[in-house]
Amino acid sequence: QVQLVESGGGLVQVGGSLRLSCAASGSIFSIYAMSWYRQAPGKQRELVAVITSSGSTNYADSVKGRFTISRDNAKRTVYLQMNSLKPEDTAVYYCMLSRGSYNSWGQGTQVTVSS
Repeated sequence: QVQLVESGGGLVQVGGSLRLSCAASGSIFSIYAMSWYRQAPGKQRELVAVITSSGSTNYADSVKGRFTISRDNAKRTVYLQMNSLKPEDTAVYYCMLSRGSYNSWGQGTQVTVSS
């Protein structure tokens, strides 16, 4: 079982930036697709961004042009750079590792954008 640990969340003002990190245990990381999800209070968890094992990326429409997902396979870490943050970005952010039917989730990190 691959374990994931997120970090980098916090409180930021509208228009500010944060960078989330998600570090994976284990020796094999590059074969997995990595995703960031978020869940706001009272709402369903939603996909924010995904990066495949080959480095292709995809984003939710709500974050395109503001968020950037990247990965460092040598460090077994995926990042989410979040710029121009809005109050509606407030949520718990989770990273997920997946390959085929296998997936593993991190514990989540809170991001709060204050106006």
